[in-house]
Amino acid sequence: MTASTQNDQSAPPPRRSAATRHAILAAARERFASDGYERATIRAIARDARIDPSMVMRYFGSKEGLFAAAVALDLRLPDLARVPRDEVGRALVGHFLGLWEENEELTAVLRVGATNEAGAERMRGIFQEQLLPVARQVCPDPEQVPARAALCAAQLLGLALTRYVLRLPPARALAREELVAWLGPTVQRYLTAPSP
Repeated sequence: MTASTQNDQSAPPPRRSAATRHAILAAARERFASDGYERATIRAIARDARIDPSMVMRYFGSKEGLFAAAVALDLRLPDLARVPRDEVGRALVGHFLGLWEENEELTAVLRVGATNEAGAERMRGIFQEQLLPVARQVCPDPEQVPARAALCAAQLLGLALTRYVLRLPPARALAREELVAWLGPTVQRYLTAPSP
């Protein structure tokens, strides 16, 4: 028996469920990227993965659950160490407005996160992995970083919900500069002001 054959026999065979899950996720990423969330269908994703649509539902429960598992969002948050301390709030609000306006996936993740546990878990992961480290750069009290980051998230997600998901006319009518002027000081206070 050759070493190669011996290694092949000693390694456990790949688990079929892991391979199926991987195929579904790969197909979903491709389909969501090409068609967007609204136009992508479970049937098309299943066809791309060469499986029955019921298998997608078995693994992910719903289109929303599949999307939450498949999407990888990088908020590309700015390095706040390079931003003047008194401009941090405005910089973050401006950055998030740019993201929301150019990234359909972000709006879809917010919509899914509000109605689906897998989507909510994905949003919590983004908060934990991406927003907390940025808040940590400027927060005056390390123990308050999670609470202050959560307050910032409440402002930014509230804006996104009203402007991009619910599409409330007054929220949609505000110019980008107005939004930065209104919300920048609030986010600034949450991140850098002394504790109340």
